[in-house]
Amino acid sequence: MALNKVEICGVNTAKLPVLTNEEKDALFIKIRQGDEEARERFIKGNLRLVLSIIKRFSSSSENADDLFQIGCIGLIKAIDNFNTDLGVRFSTYAVPMIIGEIRRFLRDNNSIRVSRSLRDTAYKAIYARENLMKKNQKEPTITEVAAEVGISREDIVYALDAIQNPMSLYEPVYTDGGDTLYVMDQIRDKKNREENWIDRLSLSDAIGRLGEREREIIVLRFFEGKTQMEVAELIGISQAQVSRLEKSALRLMRTYLNA
Repeated sequence: MALNKVEICGVNTAKLPVLTNEEKDALFIKIRQGDEEARERFIKGNLRLVLSIIKRFSSSSENADDLFQIGCIGLIKAIDNFNTDLGVRFSTYAVPMIIGEIRRFLRDNNSIRVSRSLRDTAYKAIYARENLMKKNQKEPTITEVAAEVGISREDIVYALDAIQNPMSLYEPVYTDGGDTLYVMDQIRDKKNREENWIDRLSLSDAIGRLGEREREIIVLRFFEGKTQMEVAELIGISQAQVSRLEKSALRLMRTYLNA
């Protein structure tokens, strides 16, 4: 891993700014007031800290640019979570968080190699997502993230998927009031559109007995093959609500069809 290069990720490391403790304190006051310019200046003023940390991983075969970007994500998380009332220096708080972010990356980076351009796209999306969450106080949609970074929605999804580890279809991803949402609930399954019981039975009457919203969800999910996340975006409710309404509608339909 080459760390003696002057430029990393387009950043001239020889010209990185250095902030005094007084400047950091003043910037943090502005950051807590929502000053984005102060936040950007604080990030740039601590890039030397990231650079010094990735040197600890010089024995790694990973590209220095990749580690620098991961370290920057750790730095941003540290800035967003740092509490000035703790009475510790920011660097004391940030260093273990940056190291932890890099170690997670090295641990999870298995033998499946992801191209540099895909990683760059994924990191931009992650950074944009965190900024949008901080700004709007809610989870942004993929469409909003794509608009923020100026990259197509499809490319964002592909890049984020590329850096994820495989997981079980039965991995729980969300629980709300005892109603668990699993990975399989987020996956488009064309087979469900062709299940024998859908072909055989008279669904028209069963679907007609559903409320308007439940009927719309069933059509989108099992006739158009949409994921629960896509349905939630289309009709303007949460994915957990879609899951509950879908399960309720299926129970009603089965009860009617089995009567």
